[in-house]
Amino acid sequence: MRINNIEKIVTVIVTLFIALSCINRVEKNFTEKDIHIIPKPAELMLEKGSFEFTRETHFVVSNDSQKELANILVNKFKNAVGWDLKFLEKTTSNNFIAFHTNDNLIEDAYELEVTKNSVTITAGSNSGFIYGLETISQLLPPSIESKELVSEVDWVIPTVQIKDAPRFKYRGLMLDISRHFFNKEYIKKTIDGLAMHKMNVLHLHLVDDQGWRIEIKKYPKLTEVGAWRVDQEDKHWIDRRTVSPEEKGTYGGFLTQDELKEIVKYAQSKNVEIIPEIEMPAHVTCAIAAYPFLSCFEKPVGVPSGSVWPITDIYCAGKETTFEFLENVLAEVIDIFPSKYIHIGGDEATKTNWKTCPHCQKRMKNEGLTEVEELQSYFVKRIEKFINLNGKKLIGWDEILEGGLAPEATVMSWRGVKGGLEAAAQGHDVIMTPGTHCYFDHYQGPQEEEPLAIGGFTPLSKVYQFDPVVESMTSEEAAHVLGGQANLWSEYIPTESHSEYMIFPRLAALSETLWSPKSLRNWDDFTNRIHTMFERYTYQGRNYAKSSFLVTANTTVDLNNKKLSLTLQNEFPLSDVRYILNNGNLNKNAIRYTVPLEINESTIVKASLFENDKPVGNVFEDTIIFHKALAHPVKYINSYHEKYIGAGAYGLVNALRGTKNFRDGQWQGWLNNDMEVVIDLEKKELIHQVTVGALDHQRPDIYLPTSIEVLVSNDGVNFTQVKKINIPFAKSDQLKLQNFNIKFDELETQFVKVIATCLKETPKGGGAWLFIDEILVE
Repeated sequence: MRINNIEKIVTVIVTLFIALSCINRVEKNFTEKDIHIIPKPAELMLEKGSFEFTRETHFVVSNDSQKELANILVNKFKNAVGWDLKFLEKTTSNNFIAFHTNDNLIEDAYELEVTKNSVTITAGSNSGFIYGLETISQLLPPSIESKELVSEVDWVIPTVQIKDAPRFKYRGLMLDISRHFFNKEYIKKTIDGLAMHKMNVLHLHLVDDQGWRIEIKKYPKLTEVGAWRVDQEDKHWIDRRTVSPEEKGTYGGFLTQDELKEIVKYAQSKNVEIIPEIEMPAHVTCAIAAYPFLSCFEKPVGVPSGSVWPITDIYCAGKETTFEFLENVLAEVIDIFPSKYIHIGGDEATKTNWKTCPHCQKRMKNEGLTEVEELQSYFVKRIEKFINLNGKKLIGWDEILEGGLAPEATVMSWRGVKGGLEAAAQGHDVIMTPGTHCYFDHYQGPQEEEPLAIGGFTPLSKVYQFDPVVESMTSEEAAHVLGGQANLWSEYIPTESHSEYMIFPRLAALSETLWSPKSLRNWDDFTNRIHTMFERYTYQGRNYAKSSFLVTANTTVDLNNKKLSLTLQNEFPLSDVRYILNNGNLNKNAIRYTVPLEINESTIVKASLFENDKPVGNVFEDTIIFHKALAHPVKYINSYHEKYIGAGAYGLVNALRGTKNFRDGQWQGWLNNDMEVVIDLEKKELIHQVTVGALDHQRPDIYLPTSIEVLVSNDGVNFTQVKKINIPFAKSDQLKLQNFNIKFDELETQFVKVIATCLKETPKGGGAWLFIDEILVE
């Protein structure tokens, strides 16, 4: 009897505890500003209230497939909270996540209904369920991505109704694992990132001149020889010497067929299609190194360690053995990849050898072809026929248009949008991937602050401006646009960490351009949401770029009044940018930037983005020097080249300095010619130093001057040399800005002549550029 009383007391206490807990729990209400989903859903209706995940939350699933999908979220709770959420086959009264099938929804579409008691994902296929789960993950706090236990987090999401579907069916990323090899685990991690952003294609660039990365069992030398190159990673990509066929390669790697099948299976679980690219007829030096018979003249070659241009070692289009080889290779590739498409490259083929190869000439005669471009068309069409017979469709870069497009081919337009426009007008499907917006091997911030890249400038905001449909397209042509793709070529990306840096967060911007309705695109709104994505990246251990935080400056000069106007900004609207002048400290007391700075004397400017009263990212710093030549007339004895005019007649005396980007509009250039100018100070001035700013960027043939001479005159006719410095030539693969300070005893003069001598001829034998941004007279 006493035991029964105790049990009753315990029951009452527990009941009261639960009741009090419910009373004390304040229901959280959300606003639209609290919802940071990327890409933005097509329709979202926010309601009052929230759903709370607890250790008692369970999933209602009707089959093993749904259970496997639910594990996407179950595993996150297991890692971050330590909960092992359960599965049930029937719906209970509350606290559950349920899957509902609606066959009327299009591929990848889903609906999400969150109430106070339950969460329901409705989709017509697994892909829709996957994206519904990804949306739930993004409604949860960012710490749901943690691989370690976190505490004191409310696992609460808003009550919402979402109806969502993609604008484009093809949403891709190309990963080049040929120029630098990345392993299976990194590829899987990249697939996770794609799925999180509702991207559904990973285009694997498996073959290029510098490495063959896929096991082909019929041709083992492709990986025994073609997957390995002589290690010259200590040298710049374009400065690596040509290797002989006898030299053994030690740098490289490849994926076995079993590894690739594992990657494919993993990708399928994330609704990511792997499209393999097997380059042809060019970008195949690695294959020719393994099997010389594939080329026109069968000359042995080594696997290149770096840049190859022009690409003349290409497959022979005249030999039947070439097509036998390619069909055997493609048969094994098709067996590995269940994708709808096979990408054959088709770009940048220099057909010099085809013009003199007896096999190619015989083929052209037999097929009634007059131009080698037609021979490439024959090549592509023949390969397409084989691919089609095996149940696949062919994709190629837009060069496959040359000489006539294969009947069923899909064109990937990379040289702007022209190829896509042409292909769509012919009734072919196209995937837009223009270099201007989609080449993730470009810089995404100021070159001075960024790791080495191939060039260009494609910041986060520019990616967000991308649209695959060109305004001039008709509705019929636009219907042929399958979507878009980012490309990450890896010549200048030697590590997985660097690769990740180039992909994220630009992939987030691209995902929204390909998924969300164009009418919802809003940069200000996106920048509010991307900060939460940064937190998710951090928990996931991603090395994402913070380039969008960087403060940059736009400077204009008023030469008449000798003053500068300096505008500070980063990529985020309404950012808290603060600055100091000269010797102040850049801390919470720094000046908040609101209007352009007016500068009329030599000044040091330091600035940074601030969050929570603390500087974020690298500090911007610029030194502006008001020197005695500022805004004075300059006479050009030797004029600058028409391609690089800088700021024009006063460009060398405007106090605006050039950056490491030689196309920034501040550099004046001389090709195979000396710079010789006369500066008129317009009255006699005491001077003791002349500084000449130059650029050393030897890869595009920009070299430092070999000497600089300073002369002075009081009549502008008769000049006297005051000093000359000689600058020894030094080969360098580093891009650098260099000031040459020519000091001399103080003297009085009105005219200053400066002669900077151009190298004239590069070590490679070509023409040399001389780039100068400013001549400072003090």
